[in-house]
Amino acid sequence: MINFKGKNIISMHDLSKQEIIHILKTAECMEKKKYYDLLKGKILATLFFEPSTRTKLSFHSAMKQLGGSTIGFSDAQTSSTTKGESLHDTIRMVEQYCDAIVMRHPLDGSARLAAEIASVPVINGGDGKNQHPTQTLLDLYTIKKTQGKISKLHVAILGDLKYGRTAHSLATALSLFDCKLSFISPPSLRMPRQICDELTEKNIHFTEHESVEKIIPDIDILYSTRIQRERFPDPREYEMVKNAFILDTPLFKNAKPTLKLLHPLPRVNEITTNMDATPYASYFEQAGNGIPIRKAVLALVLGAKL
Repeated sequence: MINFKGKNIISMHDLSKQEIIHILKTAECMEKKKYYDLLKGKILATLFFEPSTRTKLSFHSAMKQLGGSTIGFSDAQTSSTTKGESLHDTIRMVEQYCDAIVMRHPLDGSARLAAEIASVPVINGGDGKNQHPTQTLLDLYTIKKTQGKISKLHVAILGDLKYGRTAHSLATALSLFDCKLSFISPPSLRMPRQICDELTEKNIHFTEHESVEKIIPDIDILYSTRIQRERFPDPREYEMVKNAFILDTPLFKNAKPTLKLLHPLPRVNEITTNMDATPYASYFEQAGNGIPIRKAVLALVLGAKL
């Protein structure tokens, strides 16, 4: 029996295929039935040291839809870190006020550190360029809803693969589902060797490309990511690649009719608004799937009985 009560959700590396499937099935239950009082009396703390729209708002909405409440901050400048308080002390203090913590932080590994400190479950809302597990869970949920399955699909991940934590988490998760993977990026933003080596060790087939045109007829899911200006140590490097990919309707003339275009959002200019009205666009539905997934994660780690 799978038991998530008290479990930290830090990285996709920490979740087995069976655990992922269990979360997805729980999310399906959340869509079919309303559980208004499931987390009544529970408090979620949202600690966002970096900006967030979808992750923060969907966690707040999910918690409140389940009958719980939220506290927290969305700007580190409004917290005691401006007075020199350490992350260690922030976590030790906040755990006194809540039943679970969701944290976003600019430093790789910060969520793991918080989980080692806290006595309540910690959910990683994104740590630097490292991982973003609940985004990946909603990505998998969207793939399952749009394709009817996850296994044995051809998934192409495009854009900033060097700094993109959503790309890292998704590649790790898809390695459990026997998918064919294509990584599309400028040479300077290729998928990190560490992740490629992990895929090779698991005998997962992947290819690397600098353009999408030649492979788009074979793709089932095209996962586009933003070129993240804030992650670049050198602004000149960003300027060289910021317009590397702009997805517009002519590109899809040879695509499968069942192909779905996903994006963790926000987009800048990598997907034109012309795509929004096409049957390929599923990124807003994808954002909406953050609610059932995060309701499922919260219910499971807080030990609620469905």
